[in-house]
Amino acid sequence: MTTTDTGGHPVAATSIVVATDGSDDADRAVRWAAEQAFLERRPLTVVTAIGIPGVPAVAWSGVGAAYAYDPEQLQESGRAITSAAVELARQLHPDLEVTSAVLLGDPRHVLVELSREVYLIVVGSRGRGVFRSKLLGSVSAAVSRDAGCPVVVCRPRPEESTDAGILVGADGTPESLPVIEFAFRQAALMDLPLTVVHAVWDEVGAVHGPTPVSPREAGLDEYRVLLGESVAGISSKFSEVRVELQLARGMAEDCLTDTSATWDLIVVGRHPVDSLLRLVTGAVATSVVERSRTTVAVVPQADPPAEI
Repeated sequence: MTTTDTGGHPVAATSIVVATDGSDDADRAVRWAAEQAFLERRPLTVVTAIGIPGVPAVAWSGVGAAYAYDPEQLQESGRAITSAAVELARQLHPDLEVTSAVLLGDPRHVLVELSREVYLIVVGSRGRGVFRSKLLGSVSAAVSRDAGCPVVVCRPRPEESTDAGILVGADGTPESLPVIEFAFRQAALMDLPLTVVHAVWDEVGAVHGPTPVSPREAGLDEYRVLLGESVAGISSKFSEVRVELQLARGMAEDCLTDTSATWDLIVVGRHPVDSLLRLVTGAVATSVVERSRTTVAVVPQADPPAEI
């Protein structure tokens, strides 16, 4: 295994980046990221972002500073945190290529900036680290909302959880294909079954909440066609993946989170940050991240076609 410090140099574009603040929740993310890097044969970069959300680094120390933090001491503490995370990754996969970086700045801004250059960002949730940075709390929602690459949020799962495989939401649009393909790729890598669900909103769903639709129920053929078209062309690329197509009544976020503890991974899409549709899909993705009782991957969808 190779272990180096980036020393301020750019993180490799092929990297999986995992954020850590030294908490148990961050360790969960490190374990997930190390396994993913091993499966994909990609380098792993462990990042500690040292900062106070919303406060620029120049306000931390010096004359007139609002916060009495010494950046050098913070970097030293950050290096200790990243070293522990690197060692954890080493224990799981000794041959994994791992680098580390301690970066100054608001963790949300640091991770969003990195997301424009790297393959995947992995964070934990409910972190309470040394720097009280909320790196794994509200920051995970902010990063998954604004990132330029897929973001995996490693939520805690109850001990009684079952392993049902991977669940992905399909809205039937061409722009959602990257989301579906991400879910298929994960199912192939993790050797898990995949369930593709499309939410149908009607009076029944409004009254009774999220409910699976029986395959024998009539009157929903247009939705079944839409669901089939969502995976057409992708399923043939991943013929080894066991796939189930499921219609469900209810709001999309409810259909994805109602049984979240039973799934190994939930995959949800989000429109580009400069798209008006992001206001809708971004809210759904944020809700799924905050409510799920398992790991969630938020995948940016493709740009919608330009209107003529």
